[in-house]
Amino acid sequence: MPQTIPGFDRIGEENAFAVLARAGVLAAEGKDIINLGIGQPDFPTPDNISEAAIKAIRDGHHGYTPATGLPALREAVSADLHRRFQVEVNPDTVLIVPGGKVTMFTAILMFGAPGTEILYPDPGFPIYRSMIEFTGATPIPVPIREENGFGFSADEMLGLITDKTRLVILNSPANPCGGVTPKAEMDALVAGLPDHVAVLSDEIYDQMLYDGEKHGTLLSYPQLRDRLILLNGWSKTYAMTGWRLGYSVWPEALYDNARKLAVNAWSCVNAPAQFAALEALTGPQDAVTAMMREFDARRTLVVRLLNDLPGVSCIQPKGAFYAFPNITRTGWKAKALASALLEGPGVATIGGPDFGTLGEGYIRLSYANSQDNIRKAVARMGAYLNDTPPG
Repeated sequence: MPQTIPGFDRIGEENAFAVLARAGVLAAEGKDIINLGIGQPDFPTPDNISEAAIKAIRDGHHGYTPATGLPALREAVSADLHRRFQVEVNPDTVLIVPGGKVTMFTAILMFGAPGTEILYPDPGFPIYRSMIEFTGATPIPVPIREENGFGFSADEMLGLITDKTRLVILNSPANPCGGVTPKAEMDALVAGLPDHVAVLSDEIYDQMLYDGEKHGTLLSYPQLRDRLILLNGWSKTYAMTGWRLGYSVWPEALYDNARKLAVNAWSCVNAPAQFAALEALTGPQDAVTAMMREFDARRTLVVRLLNDLPGVSCIQPKGAFYAFPNITRTGWKAKALASALLEGPGVATIGGPDFGTLGEGYIRLSYANSQDNIRKAVARMGAYLNDTPPG
C-alpha cells in the first residue's frame, strides 16, 4: 500500500450525514423514523426553478460554462444583493460554486497553514474546524453562548485574535443554534478587527429570519471589503440542497486565486442548474415567502413543545430552521441522548458536540419537517425521557 499523504488523517466529518444514513437503514428495516436531523428544507424546489433547468436542457445548454459561472447569473447575484442590501458588488468578483462548502474549502485553504490561527464559531458548522485542521492551521474556537442568544460576543472574539490570526469565520443566522448576532456586535467587531485579519462570512441563511429581524450583511461595511469573503447560495432559501449551488463574493485581489482553484477542482458548475439559479433570483419569490411563513409556525411549535419536556429548555431561535435545546438537566450526555432517541423511539437529532466542544449539553433539531411530525417526534422524546434513565 503506498503511503498516504500527510494531513488527510486530520479531516473530520459532518455527523448529520452519518445520522441520515443510519436513519435510512433503520427505516429500510421497517422502523418508523421521524427525521429532525438533517438540515435541509422539506419543501420541493419551486416549479418555475425546476422548469428553467428542464428548459435549459431542452435548449441544449449541456456544455461547459466559464469556470466562474454564467455571466448572466453572476450579474443576477450582484443585482439581488443590491436589491436586498443596497450594496454594490462587481459581478466580476462573484464566483458560482457547487455548494456552500466549496467557499469554506477555498477560503480556509488560502489562509490556513502551519503556524497560523483561524477563528471559528463553537458550536458551529463542523466543516469549519475540519478544514482548518486539514491545512495545519490552529483552530481557535469562538464561544457561541446561550446567554448571548447564540450570537457571538465581539469583545470575546477580538480578545482571541493574535498576530498569528489570518482569518475569522462568522455565521449569522447560525447553524446549529439558530442565533442571530446583533448589529451592535458586528459593528464592534469590524471596528476592532486588525488589518492583518480576513473574514469569511457565511450568510447562507440570510433570508431565514423571524420576529422582524433584518439581516446585516458584512458587505455593508466598506472598510472590510478588501478582505471579506462572502458565502451564500440557493440551497436553503430555495429548497435546492441537492442541486449543489452556491456563490461567493471575493476581494478583487483574491478572486483570481479562487478562479484558478475552480479550474483545477471542478471546472464549472452544472450548466442547467445555473439556469435554474438564475430563475430563482429573477423569478417570483412567493414560494420563499410561503416557506418562511411555515417555518415560523413550526419554530413557535417546536420551542413550545420542547420547553414542556422534563429537564429540557429551549430559547427561541431568531434565524435558520434549527432549535438547540439545553438538555443538561435531563442528566444525559448529548450524543448519547441523540443516539438513544434514534435507536429507541425513532427520532433523528444531532448531538451538540458534533458542532464543537461547547455543544455538550445541547442537541440540534431541524424543524424542516411537518407540524404533525414535529408533534409526534417531541411526544416520543418526552415519553422516552420519562421512561428511560440517563444512559
